[in-house]
Amino acid sequence: MTDYGHDLEFGSFITPLADGHETVVALAQLTERLGLDLVTFQDHPYQARFLDTWTLLSVVATRTTSVRVSPNVANLQLRPPAVLAKAAASLDLLSGGRVELGLGAGAFGDAVAGYGGPRLGSGQAVTALAEGIEIIRGIWDTTRRSVRVEGDVHHVSGAHPGPAPAHDIGIWVGAYKPRMLALTGRLGDGWLPSAGYLPPDGLADANARIDEAAQAAGRDPRAIRRLYNISGRFGSAGGFLAGPAEVWAEQLADLALGEGIGTFIVAADDPDDLRRFAGEVAPVVRELVDDERRGVRAAAPEPERESVNLVETVVPASAFDVAPTPDDGRRLSDAATFRELGWDESTRPTGPAPDPDRRYTRHEVATGQHLVDVHDHLRQELAQVRNIVDQVAGGSVDPGVARSAINEMTLRQNNWTMSTYCQSYCRVVTTHHTLEDQSMLPHLKARDPRLAGVVDRLEAEHHVIHEVLERVDAALVGFVADPQSRQNVVVAVDLLTDVLLSHLSYEERELVEPLGRLGMY
Repeated sequence: MTDYGHDLEFGSFITPLADGHETVVALAQLTERLGLDLVTFQDHPYQARFLDTWTLLSVVATRTTSVRVSPNVANLQLRPPAVLAKAAASLDLLSGGRVELGLGAGAFGDAVAGYGGPRLGSGQAVTALAEGIEIIRGIWDTTRRSVRVEGDVHHVSGAHPGPAPAHDIGIWVGAYKPRMLALTGRLGDGWLPSAGYLPPDGLADANARIDEAAQAAGRDPRAIRRLYNISGRFGSAGGFLAGPAEVWAEQLADLALGEGIGTFIVAADDPDDLRRFAGEVAPVVRELVDDERRGVRAAAPEPERESVNLVETVVPASAFDVAPTPDDGRRLSDAATFRELGWDESTRPTGPAPDPDRRYTRHEVATGQHLVDVHDHLRQELAQVRNIVDQVAGGSVDPGVARSAINEMTLRQNNWTMSTYCQSYCRVVTTHHTLEDQSMLPHLKARDPRLAGVVDRLEAEHHVIHEVLERVDAALVGFVADPQSRQNVVVAVDLLTDVLLSHLSYEERELVEPLGRLGMY
């Protein structure tokens, strides 16, 4: 886990639609009014529906006074580096030092070529970016008489530097693959990936590659700001940035403390989402990270130091404020079915008992609570599935009435048949377990080897639950072909109910405290 100690920043990532250009500028102005630090726009010049990014940045800079602006990220293949450097420095001067430079090697080769740009292979694109950064920095350095770069892709011969920008513009590199990550470590002021291309469980490996390259180049890895483009939805919990504002805050605080992310940029074209991000998420993330960085755990709170608010920040283990959901022991399936699955709850390992002398920050308690919150969402969805199955199987309602009932639920899809909804739920459960198997559980096992037995058992149970999900899917296929076979769906969903609720309770019992103590990843 790495915390590079950067001051936290928050920004917006707004779609630069030409048809809604007034709304785009208004969202940028709202970003400033909400107190966010940064407003950014993607740069795809070949996209006919989009405004030109640099023109848009210039307009936004004139209609705001404090928020910083940046392309996210500038397409170097269609913006010659010397001209881009002059444009960035000029806008930085005109805006009072409010420009940063997100920079990418370029993608969508056919579209770039269609606009007259070069068609570069992946290796050439990395080389071109390194050469471009050298040229850009050279143009900004007015202590030089001229800039000469005879690269494989970019060439400048005796270019005169200037103007110098009003401040040291950060070059934030959009990078994902090893060579680009190494380039970021050698040359970048920041690293700017998107969660859609690099989920949270991939950040640690990418950070390590950047750090290794930085150290090899004689640089301090902490000099490289880590930024992250994110998106999500406010509502019921169920994954990364899917839930109420407090869930967002807990997850982003985890990324700040565990993966060193210093800047979070939310992709949002909805003003209400921007308001919630700025008003309900960002302040809480700052508070959680500040609490953790202060790290006051062992000392008892001193009443006169109310400004630190240690009474709320530190929670003793004996009063760990997260209650695992108990297993009531009721089962709907018969013992023979469990034996066929190899499902024997009596053989489950247990982890280490909590240290009675350990104290926990609010952030640690919130991390443990997050597992329960996500599981509660799965339980609620399971209850909805059972309700639909019971009604249709009992013949008390037809599919039209079932649709009306489901319409009242907080679902994320518009497919209202029993079959499609059950299949959707199965995908949600499978995704949840995949994320655990690939990131959270290996992390816990590595950090505390005493959890190895529990982690191995949980992963084994995930495989069994996947098998049960396959049974549900098979029963649904049969139900579609033969409506008289609906009882098979009931039996399959009963079995899913038994194993899933049992598993979720076991997982909470064993992992709530370790998650608080060790973090999610």
